[in-house]
Formats: sequence, C-alpha cells, structure tokens
Amino acid sequence: MDVPQRIKFHASGSEYFRIWIVNLLLTIATLGIYSAWAKVRRNQYMYSCTELAGASFEYHGRPMAILKGRIIALLLIGGYNLALRVSPLAGLVMFVLLAAVMPWLVWNSLKFRLFYTSYRGIRFGFGGSTKAAYFHFLVLPLLYLVTLTLALPFVHQRIKRFQHTESRYGTQHFGFDATVGSFYKRYGILLALIAGGGVLSAVVGALLRGAGQPAPVTIVASIAVGYVWLFLLIPLFMNMIQNLIWNHTSLGVHRFSSDMKWGKVVAITLNNVLAIVVTLGLFTPFAVVRWQRYHLESIALLPGGSLDEFVSGQDDAVSATGIGATDMLDFDLSM
Repeated sequence: MDVPQRIKFHASGSEYFRIWIVNLLLTIATLGIYSAWAKVRRNQYMYSCTELAGASFEYHGRPMAILKGRIIALLLIGGYNLALRVSPLAGLVMFVLLAAVMPWLVWNSLKFRLFYTSYRGIRFGFGGSTKAAYFHFLVLPLLYLVTLTLALPFVHQRIKRFQHTESRYGTQHFGFDATVGSFYKRYGILLALIAGGGVLSAVVGALLRGAGQPAPVTIVASIAVGYVWLFLLIPLFMNMIQNLIWNHTSLGVHRFSSDMKWGKVVAITLNNVLAIVVTLGLFTPFAVVRWQRYHLESIALLPGGSLDEFVSGQDDAVSATGIGATDMLDFDLSM
C-alpha cells in the first residue's frame, strides 16, 4: 500500500448534538460529576467516526480515572485561590507547589490519552521519564520567561519533538524532524504580520482623522481593525503550525502530511463564531464537528510499505504495560 491514505471523519452535527445536549444537562444536574462520563461518551463517538485506511480509532478511557484527575485538579486550583485570599506569601507557596506538580500532571495526561486510544486493536502509548517531563514542561517554559519570549519557538519545537518522539503505536515510536529554524520562521512571519496589522490600524486612524472624523471614532476604528486583523492571524498561525508539525512527523517508514488551507480555516472559524452567537450557543456541537472534520481530513498518511504488515507485526506491543496503566489519571488540563 503506497497510496496516500487521508483521514476521513464521519461524524454529523445532528448526531453529536444529541450526545452534547444530554451530556450538558446531566453534567449540570450532577453538579459536574457526570462530566467525566460525558467526556468518555464524546471521545468514543469522535474516535469511532475517525477513519484511516478503512479502520476507525477507539477510545477506552475510564470515567472514574478522569473524575479522580479532575477532583485533584480542582483541589489544586481551589487551594491556590484560597491561599491567595489568605496572604500573598501563601499564594506564592501554593503557586510554587502547582509549578512543581504541573509537569507530572501533563506527563500523566499524555500517557492516559494515548494508552486508552487504539487503532486496529493496537494501543498507542507515551514513554519518556519523570526527569524528561520536568525538563520539557518546567525548565523549558522558565527559559521562555527568562529570555522574554525570545526562546518561544525553540521551546515550542523541543516540546513537540518530545511529545511526538515519545509517542508510539505498539512498539514503534513516532519520529519528528522539524527544525528549530522552521519554528522561528513561522513565528517570524507571525510577528511581521502583527506589525503589519499595527501599521494598518495606524493608517486607518490617520485617514479618518484626515477626513475630519472625531477622535473617538478614529480610536474605535483603529482598535476594531487591530482586533479583526488578530482574529485572522490566529487561524493563519494554527494553519502554519499544523502543517509544519504533521509534514515532519513519521511512524517508522510511514510519513504524514497536512495541507490545511488558511482561507478555509478563516471561513470555518468566522461561520462557526457567527452561528454560535446567533443560536445562543446551540450551534456549538455542529461547529465542533465542522472544525474537526476539516482539521482531521487535512491530514494524510503516506505509507512507505504495507500498512497491514506493519500492524500485524505489532499485535502484542503494549500488553505488558496494561497493568501499570490501570492507575493512571487523566488530569484533563483543558479545564
């Protein structure tokens, strides 16, 4: 099999709406407790609708593990807010504690999400070590702060390299060969466009002043132009980063490609935002499906040989790690 295999996404907005509305109502009725079960239902549906080379993905996450992780996360966040009310010193101590455990939380979240995902009966996995997790999720972010954000592209590249090269399908690790320079190039383009937006805002303000418009009008117009410009830059940057990352990711002899188009991303984003506002949020599940479809279907697998042979050779890849994974928690850092 050497024909590019593009990901297909079969979810529909109406189907996901039924899952979403039930999840929402039950989560509210149970004061948030059901959110762990809601996440499992959502992921099981989304994964089952994601197809690659004729087979779909599966999600095996356990609600109780997710609930435990969320309770711990809420206790940490609540403790930090409470400490701030007590005194600045207590808040600082709690902040240091959060910083100390955060790399471990991120590491466990990555392990959970990959281990409980499978494709063709084979589990994914995430390796690394506690030391590597602290280096990438604590030391590198500190470097970003110390350099006044100048090291951000370097930090971004190192973290993505760690995430991809420590991820595996069966026993086969993924590869990642995007360079630090390629990340600096994308960030440089972003900065140049941000500067261009600033110039555009200033020009609009100057033209309005020259036309005799009052100061409040020129100020509001300039700010509006700036916000619209930034709103367009966000999907552009997402587009550049996704294409960069997936065009430099491999799995053994197989490679991936991404051809996400900026104009399409902008159109989907604008339509989704407007529809969500007009429907007072009820369009949200349809927007999620639309975005997921374009995001996933922009990615393709470029086989370097027979995918069937690769899969059949990895059948027992992670059987030995199953016992050790039973106590993992999903801390769901998106909350």
